[in-house]
Amino acid sequence: MNAIYPDLKNKIVLITGGGSGIGSSIVEHFCEQGAVVYFIDINEDASKKLIEECKNKKISIPNYIKCDLLNIKELQENIKKIINGKGKIDILINNAANDERHKIEDVTEEYWNDRINVNLRHYFFSVQSVREIMIKNKSGVIVNVGSISWMIGQGGMAIYTAAKSAVVGLTRSFARDLGEFNIRVNSVVPGWTITERQIEKWLTPEAEADMMKQQCLKRRLMPSEIAKAILFFSSDQSSGCTNQSYIVDNGWI
Repeated sequence: MNAIYPDLKNKIVLITGGGSGIGSSIVEHFCEQGAVVYFIDINEDASKKLIEECKNKKISIPNYIKCDLLNIKELQENIKKIINGKGKIDILINNAANDERHKIEDVTEEYWNDRINVNLRHYFFSVQSVREIMIKNKSGVIVNVGSISWMIGQGGMAIYTAAKSAVVGLTRSFARDLGEFNIRVNSVVPGWTITERQIEKWLTPEAEADMMKQQCLKRRLMPSEIAKAILFFSSDQSSGCTNQSYIVDNGWI
């Protein structure tokens, strides 16, 4: 049984990258709270599957928006439609990312720009797009999803770790700029979270054994554990928390 936060009921929540992985768990957890959930994802099949799973669980049904987050104009237009239709967005969860591996010698200027755009740029413009309505309403919550990858010096994904380290800077700057309007901005920082994608691509027996050596808790970190932390930082139970980066990593760091 998950904790219930009564103040999250009927809140208008926008989640980027909500179709699969950690994002789908975030969507489900907010739906369990009775929030009005919108999620953005480019993967239509995964997103439709998530909606069916929510129906089967008899929880609130999320609203899916197909959008390529590389297209900032399209992203901003979709956010504007939500605000025009609902009058506000109470909570923004910047989650969408892609931890594609890459070798230093293979990176081109085009690839660099693409990875930064996938993992960082839309975070800024999503916040920019909800800023005005949150200021008008004198309240709002923004949670940016980070990663411990840069903290542990993860190799083989330099652009991803650079982008994720920048999430901390964005979070702290936004918290400072928006705090006077009663808008809280925090980051939840996952460890190696075992999604289907991680299992398919990178979770070898050797990698898992090494992970267990590093973690204090000798078990897999699951998407629901990240989602539950995000719920807390989205609710009034964390009303005094802003400008923070909260690590959920089974004790790796």
